[in-house]
Amino acid sequence: MYENLLPRFLKYVKTETRSDHESTTTPSTATQIAFAHELEKEMIELGLQDVIYNEKNGFVIGTLPSNTTKAVRTIGFIAHMDTADFNAINVNPKIIENYDGQSTINLDSEGKYTLNTTDFPNLKNYAGQTLITTDGSTLLGADDKSGIAEIMTAMEILIKNPDIKHGTIKVAFGPDEEIGVGADKFDVPQFGADFAYTMDGGPVGELQFETFNAAQAEITIEGKNVHPGTAKNTMINAIQLAIDFQNALPAAEVPEKTEGAEGFFHLMAISGSPEEAKMSYIIRDHDRQKFEDRKRQIQAVADQLNAQFDHPRVHVEQYDQYYNMREIIEKDMSIVELAKDAMTALGIEPVIEPVRGGTDGSKLSQMGLPTPNIFAGGENMHGRFEFVSLQAMEKATDVIVKIAEMNAK
Repeated sequence: MYENLLPRFLKYVKTETRSDHESTTTPSTATQIAFAHELEKEMIELGLQDVIYNEKNGFVIGTLPSNTTKAVRTIGFIAHMDTADFNAINVNPKIIENYDGQSTINLDSEGKYTLNTTDFPNLKNYAGQTLITTDGSTLLGADDKSGIAEIMTAMEILIKNPDIKHGTIKVAFGPDEEIGVGADKFDVPQFGADFAYTMDGGPVGELQFETFNAAQAEITIEGKNVHPGTAKNTMINAIQLAIDFQNALPAAEVPEKTEGAEGFFHLMAISGSPEEAKMSYIIRDHDRQKFEDRKRQIQAVADQLNAQFDHPRVHVEQYDQYYNMREIIEKDMSIVELAKDAMTALGIEPVIEPVRGGTDGSKLSQMGLPTPNIFAGGENMHGRFEFVSLQAMEKATDVIVKIAEMNAK
């Protein structure tokens, strides 16, 4: 049943599809367009129908028609094509068969980069399994090419096994999830699903329907630079104001000091001179009211600093990025229960916890397509220590098939 899963995955990760946050195009990189057309061809060869590449949003979509006479809801399965902001050129996967759950894995030939149970205790969960790792010079791309491979393989299984009854299934592979804009132009009516799942989670069992509310704040600080020898009561050092701004925010409410449902302010970038400084923050909270309070707190700090001067010198621009998809999904928890039941039927214990981040499902849910997130198997995402278990990908594939089957009962 899984004979093509690993070859698919290896082929996908060797194809460079890194997104670019500075780009103004959709998709943000030409490599994603090329990869979308490769997937388009594969979907047609596989036997999916109505396969279309949408040039406006960068998604390639297809349909597996229903093979049951029952009237059942149409399900979508979605994964993203792009990889994160880390070297993704010349990905050279390594395959470790029957990993013992204890040994150190040398990624590069010099042993400079290793996967070991001291730094990565999650390795102990994979005794006896086949691991796919990097060679230490790139990321792997399991986020989210494992999801693509799993969806493709699940569709292949359903096509080859018509005795497994299912309703209409929609498939979509899209761009730019890693830079937070992939779902912005998604055409929900064109897709035509009643609900969907992103195959974009981590270890086996993850089932997520709650994400952060997210915003970004861009701070521009106007200084006044004069010679330091005559600066008293005249110079306004924009760098110092930036420091003051950061210090006015709660010191404990940062990513490195929070967990679970705790929100934070994250200073992502700072640059400048005494004349001008710029700061970039992301603002996160699961609770909508606390989220709005955090945005107001950012502006309040600016107002407090500006009160020192005859005109405003700290300028704030804030914009929302996405919202907690729970607001939508909790209105009909049957789609979460369906995924839970499918996992349970396969002997997989569902692990339900809030995402300390977002998924394409965050935006898709707000756009009218409720979309929880299901595990795809990868660990240590976005860097050279990324790995995935073949057995985890097989289980994710099984979950897709089982959801389709149970939806038709």
